Amino acid sequence: MELEAVAEELGHAVVGIAADMKTALELAAHAEIALVDVNLRDGETGPTIGLRLAQEFGLTVVFMTANPSRLGLDVPGTLGVVCKPVTDVMTAEVIDFAERHRTRQPIDYTPPQIALFPRMQA
Repeated sequence: MELEAVAEELGHAVVGIAADMKTALELAAHAEIALVDVNLRDGETGPTIGLRLAQEFGLTVVFMTANPSRLGLDVPGTLGVVCKPVTDVMTAEVIDFAERHRTRQPIDYTPPQIALFPRMQA
């Protein structure tokens, strides 16, 4: 719920919180940015969800998880990973970064808490 409040404070409309892959894919058509955990109600589906949201729906995806090693070195089409727990300030910085990336605005600051996937660092 805190993620939702932070996103709304930044002026984003939150389309929903997905507890499983089915819900995430249903919400995808209405979203632009997705913060995805590795473990959801239906298991360790986060990496597949992130990949599909990025590749099939064109969403800007950032993983937020306590299990970053489960993602491997890259999930194609996604930005990177933030290791939980996170503060509201960290969440706001990550959402702002994702929005700037999505809208191709100049990015003069990469939040230190986000580990970009290697292809994003080039």
